[in-house]
Amino acid sequence: MLPPIHIQEDRITNELDRLATYSDAPAPAVTRVLFTRTDMAARAFMRQLAREANFRIREDGLGNIFVRWEGSEPELPAVATGSHIDAIPFAGRYDGTVGVVGGLEALRALKESGFQPKRSLELIIFTSEEPTRFGLGCLGSRAMAGTLSPDQLMQLTDSEGQTLEQVRREAGYIENLDEVKLSTGHYHAFLELHIEQGPRLEAGNLQIGIVSAIAAPATLRVEIRGDGGHAGAVLMPRRRDALTAASEMILAIEKIAQTTGREDSVATVGLVNVYPGAVNSIPSKVYFEIDIRDTDLITRDKMVTDIQQAIKEIAQARRVSRQIDILNADDPCTAGEIVVSAAVSTTHQLAYSFKKLVSRAYHDALFMSQICPSGMIFVPSQNGYSHRPEEYTSPQDIARGVTVLAHTLARLAS
Repeated sequence: MLPPIHIQEDRITNELDRLATYSDAPAPAVTRVLFTRTDMAARAFMRQLAREANFRIREDGLGNIFVRWEGSEPELPAVATGSHIDAIPFAGRYDGTVGVVGGLEALRALKESGFQPKRSLELIIFTSEEPTRFGLGCLGSRAMAGTLSPDQLMQLTDSEGQTLEQVRREAGYIENLDEVKLSTGHYHAFLELHIEQGPRLEAGNLQIGIVSAIAAPATLRVEIRGDGGHAGAVLMPRRRDALTAASEMILAIEKIAQTTGREDSVATVGLVNVYPGAVNSIPSKVYFEIDIRDTDLITRDKMVTDIQQAIKEIAQARRVSRQIDILNADDPCTAGEIVVSAAVSTTHQLAYSFKKLVSRAYHDALFMSQICPSGMIFVPSQNGYSHRPEEYTSPQDIARGVTVLAHTLARLAS
């Protein structure tokens, strides 16, 4: 029997709307970048909501926020949920935030129902899931899992040359970064609620997605150097144009991803900087970054190798130099069986329509899987939109997701 709980749909909607007002972009867009004044105000808002619910709060030196409801056997590893509240420039209001506000609502609803967990329950608000400021996503969960060391964290710099060490201390996070890492088994299980960010649930008229695996990215940074010059004075046979070389490389990257034979293979160039950036000057340098993903590690790594080879061959043919740096190459993960089983049983009992899905976007759950069995619950995204102001998930769909989350947490914590 599932415990009788009441999810307050209006409360969730109101809090998501209020959180969206903490933005450096005009509504309906949301921009909330790590450790800016806007991000700090949003963090304060979430701490206020947690205190009003009488949960205990702690924060580590990287700014991960932990909201804890003590169980009857607090010495046991806790069950955790959570997501992020940072947002890329001109994003929507639901990415990450549904898992944070929804996670808080799940804990409140269980508490208000009179449920008493045996294992403690924790909501985690992860630091910088988005790579906006420091070029690498999931900083908080990476550091918690130990895949990003304190030394590596301190070497990160933003586009203005500020180090992560500087900005975290300016934000008031001065605790030792050595204490951010958690041991394997620190949590009993982790479950993240998230919008799907794709069209599959909506297209199938399904209410819930239960994630069976999470694709993982490799990120490559590429710099191409050619010869600059006056656009009118340097004739075509003599040119070593860095931008035309990079353009050919980007098309080759697209073709490599299209020809793996796997539906889950994707490669994206979403960032390109051209120097000197004048209409009448031949580009002398181009900088671009590549995001390469698949749920199959062998396929993903072969794409990385093939892309590096294609860049090399095009650079040679066009007489430009190239430098390729691999910023990260993370392993995909399979969702923990105890988490998937609990979510499936819960969804069956609630009589919601659902499907097991692969997450092609990666999330903090990917790195939490290195600490404990982890999984995700998806709710539909209208038109599959995400990372844009039109992102939308209905209050009813969010409430269903929170209902599944709350009951599944109760199962795992009992």
